[in-house]
This record gives sequence, structure tokens and C-alpha cells, in this order.
Amino acid sequence: MQFQVTQIKFDFTDDVFPDEALPVEEQELIVAETCNTIWEADDDDDLIEEITSSTGWCINSIEFVNVLR
Repeated sequence: MQFQVTQIKFDFTDDVFPDEALPVEEQELIVAETCNTIWEADDDDDLIEEITSSTGWCINSIEFVNVLR
């Protein structure tokens, strides 16, 4: 199935370097790239795993739609 993310919030905190926050510009770029991508996944859980693996950040919340062909 194909999905498009409409809204997403990542956990941009880093336990390894807590004092070195990811710059806001980079956070916005990751969110924009995630929302502009059509994701191929088996189901909702697989979509979350695909995005987490691709970005390297955990997801706090996500909204998405199925893309019809």
C-alpha cells in the first residue's frame, strides 16, 4: 500500500548529545521531506517503521492518508 504523511511530529531529542539540539531548520527539512514522500508499506505499523528507519528519528504522532492508484 502507498501512504502520504499529512502531519508528523518527531522526537528530536537525543540522549547521547542532549545539549546539542538538532537545528530547527534541519527539523523542518526532515518533516517536509517526510510529508513530500509517497511511502510504500504493508500497513500502519510498517509505515511507522519505514519512516523511523529512513529518518533515524522516533515518531511522536503521525497522520496520513492512503494513496489510491
